[in-house]
Amino acid sequence: MKCAADFRRIARESLRGKWKIAVLAGFVALLLGGVAGQGAPEINFHLDDGSIRAQMEIFGQNVDLMQILKSDSPAALWGAAVMYFSVLAVVVGIVQFVLGSIVTVGYARFNLDLVDGEEGTVQTLFRYFPQWGTMLVAYFLQGLYIVLWTLLFIIPGIIAVYRYAMTSYILAENPEMSAGEAISRSKEMMKGNKWRLFCLHLSFIGWSILCIFTLGIGTLWLTPYMEAATAAFYRDITAPLAGEEIPQLSAAEV
Repeated sequence: MKCAADFRRIARESLRGKWKIAVLAGFVALLLGGVAGQGAPEINFHLDDGSIRAQMEIFGQNVDLMQILKSDSPAALWGAAVMYFSVLAVVVGIVQFVLGSIVTVGYARFNLDLVDGEEGTVQTLFRYFPQWGTMLVAYFLQGLYIVLWTLLFIIPGIIAVYRYAMTSYILAENPEMSAGEAISRSKEMMKGNKWRLFCLHLSFIGWSILCIFTLGIGTLWLTPYMEAATAAFYRDITAPLAGEEIPQLSAAEV
């Protein structure tokens, strides 16, 4: 049975000579919300000493969007600025959610291609626009199930993250599947494998810490590395399941 070191080795071999395209694809996927936990800029509002501050967060770094507004600005200007950034935040959130659902599957396909020894292209990220409805529903359901499990406690929420972690890879290879079928297949596939994937992700913690000292720039290289390793993990666990019938789960079983 392969361990984390084996998947990291496969990822490095797959990325050899392809780092430039992998970094570019990973960067685009990050911007469009196609990488779990990271995505397009997020706008937040803060109230400090009676004044409002709006910040945009990207790659973990904050940019003060209202720095140019002085404390003696007219109230109307403040109101207009808050309304503008509120609308902008909603629009960015919707666009990120829709694009992220498609790009997540496209990025999974990109990394599967790398692991399979094929040439990856940035265009692969947008390959599943024709199936955008399925991708969007799967994206939404995964998030919903994870949130519901998290309400019970943090640990069930983390388990749920790994239970449905293979959904995007499954859809990348089987775009004709429904969202429910892909999620059900991921749940079956991850039985006995959730801890293995957790350990794989945990093995990158040292690199993640180093990225902090690069102000997030190192993430551009760490993301392709981690995603290629996860794709290698998917390839490893799917071999025994080839040809199996997809189980149909009820809502109570998710």
